[in-house]
Amino acid sequence: MSDEPQNQDPSAEAGGPPPLTDAEREMLEQQMKEIRVEDLLTQTVASVLNLSARRIVKEDEVDLEQARIGIEAVRAIVGLLPAEIGEAIREPLSQVQMLYAQRSGADDDAGGGEDQPGPDRGGQGPSGQGPSGQGPSKLWTPGS
Repeated sequence: MSDEPQNQDPSAEAGGPPPLTDAEREMLEQQMKEIRVEDLLTQTVASVLNLSARRIVKEDEVDLEQARIGIEAVRAIVGLLPAEIGEAIREPLSQVQMLYAQRSGADDDAGGGEDQPGPDRGGQGPSGQGPSGQGPSKLWTPGS
């Protein structure tokens, strides 16, 4: 039983994260008390929107099904957010929907696009800023 002190932290041997100290645990607990669900949803929406755009425009990562799921998820969540955040999300969402419609139309020449997520289903259009050639070169983040 002399090797018992050496094996006190099985997570360290298994390559897992080290256990939290009491101060770290207290800090995490305080953060959990202060965070709002809307804050987490806003961050999630930004991440999903950026990933969806990437799955449309990055040639080596194109996955239109993943982009479609991302667009639908953002559309479902945006109504749960405070109005000012929802309004800020509508423009980038419309741009990603336009990119999706353009890409899916190019990949499926016979496709009508009516069943695809489109800018008319998720808010206003991109107000004259065409994504052609540019793509979402800047990632959208809340408050930008």
